[in-house]
Formats: sequence, structure tokens, C-alpha cells
Amino acid sequence: MQHIRNIAIIAHVDHGKTTLVDCLLKQSGTFRANQHESSEERLMDSMDLEKEKGITIRAKNAAFKYKNYHINIVDTPGHADFGGEVERIMNMIDGVLLVVDSAEGPQAQTRFVLRKALEAGAKPIVVINKIDRENANPKKVLDQVFELFISLNATDEQLDFPFIYCSAKEGYAKVELDHVTGTMEPLFDAIVKHIPPPRAKAGDGFQVLVANLDYSDYLGRIAFGKIYEGKIKVGDPAICRHGHGRISKGKITMLYHFEGMKRIEVQEAHAGDIIGICGFEDVFIGETICDSEARPALPYIPIDPPTIQMEFAVNDGPLAGMDGKLVTARHIWDRLVKETRTNVALRIAQTSDPKIFAVSGRGEMQIAILVEQMRREGHEVLVSRPEVLWKKDKDGNRLEPI
Repeated sequence: MQHIRNIAIIAHVDHGKTTLVDCLLKQSGTFRANQHESSEERLMDSMDLEKEKGITIRAKNAAFKYKNYHINIVDTPGHADFGGEVERIMNMIDGVLLVVDSAEGPQAQTRFVLRKALEAGAKPIVVINKIDRENANPKKVLDQVFELFISLNATDEQLDFPFIYCSAKEGYAKVELDHVTGTMEPLFDAIVKHIPPPRAKAGDGFQVLVANLDYSDYLGRIAFGKIYEGKIKVGDPAICRHGHGRISKGKITMLYHFEGMKRIEVQEAHAGDIIGICGFEDVFIGETICDSEARPALPYIPIDPPTIQMEFAVNDGPLAGMDGKLVTARHIWDRLVKETRTNVALRIAQTSDPKIFAVSGRGEMQIAILVEQMRREGHEVLVSRPEVLWKKDKDGNRLEPI
């Protein structure tokens, strides 16, 4: 456990998170020289829409070895609309790399993601990225980041954050601006030195909090999370504690461990590691998988509520059925239910009209991405204009959601 480090990379959009993850994976020797990944860019952007738009939409796991440390790394989105992706992985990690552009400085989303990290008690390392830009001013940006920490009521320990200057595009990092380095070594050393080992304890039995989900046609649902306690072996009997108190029994049919971008099958895994578990079909994000009913559920980190709502309706116009094949209300509802299983910031509800469904999310872009994914899968759907979900204070005044 002392040789595991779990970190997330957080930042405002376009400050270089995914490029930095690329650089760390490549320089840690994860890929062979002739492997196609070693020449590709933005490896973590795996969805078609991510590659086309050049943005990260889903939080994703990877891992690499440095010296004799196993470092699990989570790449997160930078848009506020996908903030739910950042919130749900906070219970998997123990430290964050806060990436800030050395020309633009801290932006709106930098504040949001940093607040979440500090609330979760994660140890921050500040990475001042893009120092090779012409109008870069790393010293000034570092002062702005310090002021941001103060405004977010960081503790004295958090204010004493380590910082690294780097250029992810050029592939180097340094502790002082006048140092000359050609590698990311200073950043690797900072991760190992400053990020604490996982908050977990060895012992009998096990406890895992599910923070991410995937689906395989062969294995069914795969739940990803950090082992909080004990060790897990393939074939162990287990239970899943669902959100509303229901318990389902099963057994661990397969375990995955991350190496680079790949999932490697393992026979057992120990406290503190981030793993994938097969064996539970109806598990959701935020639920606990453990060895027996004697163990309580792990605390779930609450997700901020949605801010806008749009209505999805069956296309009943004259051109219905021309564009897609999945056109009925049942098709649309099933697809929305499937989306809420992995997208924790989205809420869906049926309305008084059986052909219309209310979909609420964090922002227009989040719902626009969902509509585009549905369109590509062959769904046809009518979408209304977005409406703001107002809140009321105790005097009955309407407040905008922020």
C-alpha cells in the first residue's frame, strides 16, 4: 500500500490535462517504442465526440509505474457541465495535480474543481503548464493560484502546496524556472514525495466504493473503485449495498487492474488500489461492494443538483422515421435510463404526457452531447429549448442556480 499513489488531474478546459497524462504515460515507459500509442496524441480521449471536439467528457482511469511505485491516474473533464464526473472520482483519489495555464491563469472552472478537491481533503500539487508560450507569466500565475487557495479557505497545510513548472507539449518539467531539464522527472518525484499513500487499511474482508462503471458484452457490468479495506480475490462471495438499503448477494467473477491504458486481469488486489470488479449486474455509482452484511455502507459524496432542464419527445412530425430507426417512446426512455447509470449529474423524469420526458443536467453542453450520442446510435428525438431550474429561498424569492 505504501507504494501506491492515487491522483486525479483537474483544471479548467484547455489547460492541458489530457496532454499531460499522455506525457506521464509515455515517459514512464508504459508503451514500447514501436507501439502506436507512443506516437498518438491525447490518448485518454477515447470517445468519438472527444476526439472530434478535442475535449474530455468522461473521467477515465489509467496507471503507470515509476521506480517501484504504482501510480493510478484519473483524467477529468474541464467543462463545468461535466462537473459530476469530477465530483464522483474524488473518493477514489488522495491527491490532485491542479493544472493552470501559465498565460491565462486560474479560470472559473479552476475554482470549482479546486474547491471540490480541498473539501475532499485531497493533497494538491500545482502544475503551471504551457511555460513555453510566448505570453507566459508563470510567477504571476503562481501568485494568483495562491490567492485562489486563500479565497477557498484552504488550511495552512494545503496553502503550503508544492508547485512544478512544466510544458506537457514539449515534455519537460522543472522545480525552478532557470533549471534545465528535458524530462518529466521532477513531476514524477513530486507525486511520489508529496501525495500520501491511499487512505485505506489492510485487514480481513473488503470494502469498495464504486466510483465509475463500464459495460462489457462478455462480462456484463464492471464497477471501478478504490479498495478501502482488506483484499479481494476472484471467487470471493460478496454483497452489494444499494442506495436505498437493498442488499444483493453475488460473488467476484473477475478483477481488473490498470497498466497504462489497458485493463489487466488479476487474481487478487489489496487495500488502496483502484480496480474493476465484475459480478454485480445492478450496481450503481456511489454504492458499496463488501464481503459481508456486517460491514456498513461507505459514505457517498453528494453530487451538486442540475441547473437546467430540457424536454425530450417522440418525433411525431411528417419526417418521422427518416433519420433514425429507434423512434418510439420506449426506445428513448430506455436510452435515457441507460445514460443515468453512468452519468451521475443527469436526472430524468416522466411527464404527464407519455411521449415526453424531462431531462435535467448541469448545462446545455452536457445535454447537447447526450443528444448527439443518441442521434449517432440511431435514435430520433425532439428536444425543447433549455429552461433554467430556479430555486426558492425561505422568503419565496426565486434564485438562479450557480
